Amino acid sequence: MPTSSSGVPRLLARAASGQTRRSLLVGFAASGLSACASNPLGGSVRASAQETPGPVASAEFREWVAGFRARALGRGISGATYDRVMAAVVPETSVYKSDKSQPEVQEPIWRYIGRRTGDYNVATGKKRIQEYAALWDRIEAKYGVDRYTLCALWGLESSFGDLVVSAKYMKPVLNCLAALAWGEPRRRSYWETELLNGLIIVDRGWAEPSEMIGSWAGAMGHTQWMPEVWLNMGVDFDGDGKINPFGRPDDALAGTARYMVERGHYRRGEAWGYEVTFGPGFDWSDADGKTQRTIAHWTAHGVRRIDGEAFPDPRSNARIWLPAGAKGPAFALLQNFWAVRSYNPSSKYALAICHLGDKIRGRGEFVRPWPTEEKPLTLVEAQELQERLTALGFDTGGADGRVGEKTQAAVQAWQKSVGFQPADGYPSDKVLERLRGG
Repeated sequence: MPTSSSGVPRLLARAASGQTRRSLLVGFAASGLSACASNPLGGSVRASAQETPGPVASAEFREWVAGFRARALGRGISGATYDRVMAAVVPETSVYKSDKSQPEVQEPIWRYIGRRTGDYNVATGKKRIQEYAALWDRIEAKYGVDRYTLCALWGLESSFGDLVVSAKYMKPVLNCLAALAWGEPRRRSYWETELLNGLIIVDRGWAEPSEMIGSWAGAMGHTQWMPEVWLNMGVDFDGDGKINPFGRPDDALAGTARYMVERGHYRRGEAWGYEVTFGPGFDWSDADGKTQRTIAHWTAHGVRRIDGEAFPDPRSNARIWLPAGAKGPAFALLQNFWAVRSYNPSSKYALAICHLGDKIRGRGEFVRPWPTEEKPLTLVEAQELQERLTALGFDTGGADGRVGEKTQAAVQAWQKSVGFQPADGYPSDKVLERLRGG
């Protein structure tokens, strides 16, 4: 689910693997998320919204609805639409607790990837590739986005459409967005804007509120669009006169391809990246997932494709990423990885999609195994690591125990400063032991 609220949790990312589901994203981010990304909720909500039941909360909400009406009319929403829709809206206050579990930043990456790229998703993805061959042909011809990558995104976002309107996991979107716009102070402006976008969709006649079913954060349809994406990136690809993320997947998949091209700068015909290996004496300091160099530069410094093949274009820019440190698989990431990541700002999420897409295509697992023998830090240990790094002047983005990209960057910066080898940014128990020892 593309959204500026990075890290919205992704209920559907696990759906097809048969694992226990969680409330959705679309972290995402999924991501996602993924999510190595910021938490969209947080802070306190209005006491009356969260704690005061019954008529009192309802009265305050109705007062807010009346005051918000001018904002809606200012966006061009008709008064008749606003009054009709908002009169029926009941704030879904359960959304205030929906950010408690963020697997993108709490589980080891090998478990995150494994849950999302298992046999069921691969087999189902292959079936969808065959079933919708004509649609994939049209999308690739128009946008150039690889069908296997797009199919994998579809799988992670909604289990290939199987859970698009599942009553068990989905909620009325306008009820959720109204609750967030009314009672979630930290990012109220964002939620207000998305509520208005949802009302515009109704005002245009694209959908009725009863049809707008999605995640607690407002993401809807096959590829979990937020209302803003529906409005601005949507495509009427089936030619029925409406843009619809539900029903047939044509509009959702084409709109998502458009998003990846226009907002993610996807490049037709290029790979997302390559698993790589390193020659002796490789300087780990630039293997931070951020430093961008040409393939020719990396090759000159000992980086090779792990399959022994040559890189197609030595002029392409790439970043080297070690998601599990020097002991795990390493990747040279090209632009199309970041195009996928633009859909949910989580590198874990993007890697899961790219890897699942490759497996649907017929490729196998990564060559270098994940370091599953590594002991993941507990929540308390991760908080301690963040606190110790912060005290030394390294910015971890807070001490919440969620080890994301900012914490990994802080770990690597500290490793470089003290000569810890390899300086791979991986927050291992050995790093924590060294920090404790001063």
